[in-house]
Amino acid sequence: MAKKTYVLDTSVYLTDAKSIYGYKNNDIIVPLKVLEEIDAHKKRQDSVGANARSIIRTLDGLRVKGNLHKGVRLAQGYGIIKVKGYDKTVIPSDLSPTHPDHIIIATALTEKRNIPNRKVIVVTRDINMRVICDSLELECEDYIYSQVVENAESVYSGLTEHLVDDQVVDRFYDKKEIFIEKGERKLFPHQFVMLISNANEKKTALAKFVDYNKPLLPIGHHKEGVWGIVARNKEQLFAMDILMDPNINIVTLVGKAGSGKTLCAIAAGLAQTLSTDEEPIYKKLIVSRPIQPLGKDIGFLPGTLEEKMTPWLAPIEDNLQYLMGNDKETLQLYMNKGIIEIEALTYIRGRSISNAFIIIDEAQNLTNHELKTIVTRVGEGTKIVFTGDIEQIDNVYINETSNGLTNAVEKFKQYKLSGHITLRKGERSKVATLAAKIL
Repeated sequence: MAKKTYVLDTSVYLTDAKSIYGYKNNDIIVPLKVLEEIDAHKKRQDSVGANARSIIRTLDGLRVKGNLHKGVRLAQGYGIIKVKGYDKTVIPSDLSPTHPDHIIIATALTEKRNIPNRKVIVVTRDINMRVICDSLELECEDYIYSQVVENAESVYSGLTEHLVDDQVVDRFYDKKEIFIEKGERKLFPHQFVMLISNANEKKTALAKFVDYNKPLLPIGHHKEGVWGIVARNKEQLFAMDILMDPNINIVTLVGKAGSGKTLCAIAAGLAQTLSTDEEPIYKKLIVSRPIQPLGKDIGFLPGTLEEKMTPWLAPIEDNLQYLMGNDKETLQLYMNKGIIEIEALTYIRGRSISNAFIIIDEAQNLTNHELKTIVTRVGEGTKIVFTGDIEQIDNVYINETSNGLTNAVEKFKQYKLSGHITLRKGERSKVATLAAKIL
């Protein structure tokens, strides 16, 4: 196979600091402009900043081994990495020599001119940059990072339909043991199953699969509601089941706006933290979310840390206040006692959280690195719930198939300590449901 040269854009390094090791024996060109752009991000206190600092350290380590201008071999069996500038004469007149993307493209064009017998490929997460490259007859491709599924439709839903004989549905309702044979279909622990009669498709039963050696479990223990919240559809009922199951330590809830994922999670957290009927399972409820603005960022916010966080955490407080019967004083009392914590995800690093019910809202904006950082904070006796809508991602460095929430769904689904359900139906209001559907 002929050797190729890959020119990696800044967006690739900021997505994955180890990206240079993903091209085996092919060579890597790092445009000088990319180093300048990486440097501008190194002080950020998020995964982008962490990747920027990491790739700078990696390049510094390679520099010790040789000369980055002449080229340094990445490792045995890998190609050579070089830092290169560009020839100003190769920039087409329609492109600006002051635009960073255009300078990176010019670096690739310079390399293509200097080694005409080798394929030069630009790798970028920037869609428009790929369009420009294609227009200049310069090969380009996206950087596929941590893509655990091919597309959003392939993400595990947590629910499957299973055709059975008519009498099987009757036997299930009669509380007889119903098993699913291992050879019949591939099922995951705590996956929900809708048994459908092959004689009458309207005759159904809802069940939960645990193990091939155990019978299907009935669903409906929480039909009367949890903390005053009553499930309005089967998916919400499934969500309540896994949220209230102390044997499931990791729960993922995916759903569009208004599907009730956050409200169900907080209601379950309150029920198991503030219960007066029996001994609470958890000592505290912690609710957090990534600091990711929708639209243009408004910049630094004035005031104390608590005042700065108010705009980000207001949606969580809205849900908590609603569930507390709009009783601000009681909510504030629990927060002052530390039984309910609402805080920014930025400050969770370094903590070890035990005996707590943790909810991470808007988890679709997490990177895989941030997901790992959060989950590794979980101590003994803690349950962690991730909620979000993978169709509403505000982080430009991830997409529907590579975000932290999708990774959590796909990578944890085979383990007995996890549970997942995708909520399909909007229940916030007719307006919200219509907007989510048509806009």
